[in-house]
Amino acid sequence: MQLKGKRILVTGSSGVIGRVLVERLMRTGADVLGIDKVPPQRPSEEARYLTLDLAAGTPQAAMEFAPQAVFHLAASFERTVEKAGYWKTVFENDVLASHRLLEAMDSLAALEVFVFASSYLNYDPALYLDVPEVRMLKESDQLLPRNLVGLAKYYVDRELDFLRMTQKSFRTVSARIYRVYGRGSRDIISRWVRAALAGEVLKVFGEKNRFDYIFADDVAEGLARLAETDEAAGALNLGSGIAWTIADVLQILNLEIGGIRTSAESEVGPIESSCADMSLFRLVTGWSPPTSLEAGIRKVVEYEKQRQTLVSPA
Repeated sequence: MQLKGKRILVTGSSGVIGRVLVERLMRTGADVLGIDKVPPQRPSEEARYLTLDLAAGTPQAAMEFAPQAVFHLAASFERTVEKAGYWKTVFENDVLASHRLLEAMDSLAALEVFVFASSYLNYDPALYLDVPEVRMLKESDQLLPRNLVGLAKYYVDRELDFLRMTQKSFRTVSARIYRVYGRGSRDIISRWVRAALAGEVLKVFGEKNRFDYIFADDVAEGLARLAETDEAAGALNLGSGIAWTIADVLQILNLEIGGIRTSAESEVGPIESSCADMSLFRLVTGWSPPTSLEAGIRKVVEYEKQRQTLVSPA
């Protein structure tokens, strides 16, 4: 499927992935409609936006837009240890909103592909928590959602599986995304960059954890590639394929910024050692995320320095 000239709906369009994806789609000549609960900070001049809560239902404007492709990124996220009351938030923002969107999109004859931003938290945590070596997680590995975020993603994945079995009108893809970081984000790397530039002490939890960090721009490109590849269907991992320790991240930050000060906080919970096996993604799309962790962090640092310059008083 070529995205050029297509009508494309992007939910979560104001998020760190959504912003980049909208820009990428606009460069291809697509007609883009973005939906988010918050308005975009830097809206594309060519894209259209709706500010609303999908949990209340899919708006008539989106139905009349009749998208030919949908990228469903809208979701809520919480740390592994979830706060009281988060069960309600994740149900409304992830499960209910996704169900209502799918129900609406299933009635559209024009729709060709539905790409869902799922999560590696679908996988059985016994595979990658407190294990001696990094686990390269495969799409065929056992599933057992780790927390409410994983559970919500798993539920939507199963709805997509059901649609794939019961109708053939449009293709469905679930991208199991790993640890995203990017410019203007709330992820831990971005928070550390902002703290370091402000001369603050970085609070470090779980120094022994090893994660697969993937730059948001690469996630956006990967999602677009999945939509463009007719052979892509079902669940596919979307990570960098490389596991990095917290110490690796801090070392890169120190090289980019210098004078990093850290405070090691008490270890909370099990130690994670997860990484995406990207073999299937490469086989299907012929593409791999190109941004190294060093290059990605450098882009975040440059972005935050520029932002600080813009907001600093003359």
